[in-house]
Amino acid sequence: MLILEGLIATHKHMDKVVQMVEIMQQGSQLPCFHGSSTIHNPKDRLCMNMTEEQLQLLVEQMVGSHMQAVTSKLYDGFQYLTNGIM
Repeated sequence: MLILEGLIATHKHMDKVVQMVEIMQQGSQLPCFHGSSTIHNPKDRLCMNMTEEQLQLLVEQMVGSHMQAVTSKLYDGFQYLTNGIM
């Protein structure tokens, strides 16, 4: 799954990601770059404390639950009607 591959790649390069965010944070007026949570929140959201096996289970669970969500079905219908994407 592409999502899983992306998470694993992000884990491998997290130090570089953090460095880039820290650079963008300096002097920024954007609210998303204010406070120490800028660095800590992405680490939490990207599940840095999980193994690859745990990530795989999480991704499978997330994809499964979103496939059944009404909003996902509505969005898929919108994409099909407006862009021909199924």
